[in-house]
Amino acid sequence: MDRDWNACRFNPAKSGGHVESYFIKLNATGERRALWLKATILKKPGQDPVAEAWAIAFDPSGEHVAVKEEHPFSRASFSPREFDVKVHQIWFDHGHLEGSVSSQGHTIEWSLDMTTAVPALVPLPSRRMYADDVPNSKLVTPHPDSTFDGHYLVDGQRVEVKGWRGMQGHNWGRRHAELYGWGHCNHWDDVDDLVFEGVSARVKLGPVLAPTMTLLVVWYRGVHYHLTSPGALWKARGDVSPRRWEFSSRNTLAKLDGYLEADVGDFVGLYYENPNGEMTHCLNSKIARGYLRFEVFGRPPLVANTRSAAFEVGTKDHGHDVRMYV
Repeated sequence: MDRDWNACRFNPAKSGGHVESYFIKLNATGERRALWLKATILKKPGQDPVAEAWAIAFDPSGEHVAVKEEHPFSRASFSPREFDVKVHQIWFDHGHLEGSVSSQGHTIEWSLDMTTAVPALVPLPSRRMYADDVPNSKLVTPHPDSTFDGHYLVDGQRVEVKGWRGMQGHNWGRRHAELYGWGHCNHWDDVDDLVFEGVSARVKLGPVLAPTMTLLVVWYRGVHYHLTSPGALWKARGDVSPRRWEFSSRNTLAKLDGYLEADVGDFVGLYYENPNGEMTHCLNSKIARGYLRFEVFGRPPLVANTRSAAFEVGTKDHGHDVRMYV
């Protein structure tokens, strides 16, 4: 895989559907406050592509604010070489994030510097899977453990950001998975130098809905542990519900089990449109609870807890009781 993990995969010359997103999340230290930003390309077959700008400010009071704008693709640019994204008034690159998004009477603005040193987390078992058409939804985290400084404003109210921990991710494909639970955390109560990311997803292979696949990755004290080999995939388990995702896996080096969960009021519901017009409900929390038990064989197990996890559930089932914001 020679391309930068943030290189845009969208090819306007292709006639099929495509969805691609770049997203950032950052968490305050010591309080249940977080910011989530996203830029998306949506291409429906036979139609011109559009670019979307998203933002959510998660507030400890539960009064979260979510905004979204849609623009013609001509008002956006996504670099085919590196992390350089522009959609109308938002700009993302390797070191700086700047922008403003407004909708439904709310505005979120930000000016943030981002620094990172941890290598990318690459969940799919083979690098070839990032070039092939299978699976039809791909994800990677180019910057899994970043530090943010600057500020953001929610309807004019300024929030200072100093040393907040977060990440930057990138995903793309022909459609969203039929059902998925995804999580990321690098902000633990009593453990440093630990980054976790994983996903349990069911995707369609043509008309057939494949069984759930669970991919788990850990970075701990400078070492990547990929529980994504063919042998680990047979042992991996993932159970996704609208409030909770439980997971476990093991390989020849280590084993991992844990969960992420959130209350209804900790989620913000988002409408994710697929290129075929179907709607996925994304139940999005960046202030979720999490538990992880990670054991490298021959060493004492590590137990970690958090209230600052990124946790998302994607579902076609509307019976989840989460308020849909945008």
